[in-house]
Amino acid sequence: MFQTRLLSGIVLVAILLFLGIMGGDLLLAGLCITAEVGLYELYRTAGIEKSGLGYAGYMFALLYFFGLKLTGMFFSQGILLFPLAMALLVAVMAVYVFTYPKYQAGQVMTTFFGFFYVAVMLSCVYLTRMLPNGIYYIWLIFLCSWGCDTCAYCVGMLIGRHKLAPVLSPKKSIEGAVGGVVGAALLTLIYGFALKGAMGIPAAQVYVMAGISAAGALVSMVGDLAASAIKRNYEIKDYGKLIPGHGGILDRFDSVIFTAPIIFFLACYL
Repeated sequence: MFQTRLLSGIVLVAILLFLGIMGGDLLLAGLCITAEVGLYELYRTAGIEKSGLGYAGYMFALLYFFGLKLTGMFFSQGILLFPLAMALLVAVMAVYVFTYPKYQAGQVMTTFFGFFYVAVMLSCVYLTRMLPNGIYYIWLIFLCSWGCDTCAYCVGMLIGRHKLAPVLSPKKSIEGAVGGVVGAALLTLIYGFALKGAMGIPAAQVYVMAGISAAGALVSMVGDLAASAIKRNYEIKDYGKLIPGHGGILDRFDSVIFTAPIIFFLACYL
């Protein structure tokens, strides 16, 4: 099991490195596919993955990513996102009322929620890559999500005593959470000082990057626990089996989904 998890993790990192370095349409297409699979996994928990509601969610996610291609960063910042979201709401409500009582209200809400939770938030990986020096900043998303997760696990195993969320995730500890935040900041310091010459930034900005990663690490834990809470509500262990040893897209990208918008906006304004 460990070898399978390690091998699939190496392959996943290799794909991410390739897409992140290349950027542009390749990264956008990769994220679009990832979002569509993630939506399918989320909609499957609500039983709408092959229904009119599900198809509406997939279509509007595709339109969103196509809009990013056409209009760039401004699309995600509200100029076209707001009317697109309103159109999705009208579409899913139309499906709801004209097929009543086929769907429950909770399924309609899941359709609308999934569009933002998976597609829009994950697209911030692409938006971060589009920033000046984005080829360097994009990796902060993964340093403070997966880096935090790894450091939190190690510290928690060594000295974890006090439970962070005893009902939701009994194995997570407060000590591990602190270790994850500190670890993400330290990893970013190492990364930043190693590449500050290539980025053309002063040392002071590296410390700002570390602070951004610490904030992102805090949010990444919320994303991880939120995904666990959804799985607990629907009594499932994993969202899928696409990534051997890791589960589905949402199992692996649950913290990235929350971290990407934080890194994007903080990188924009700090």
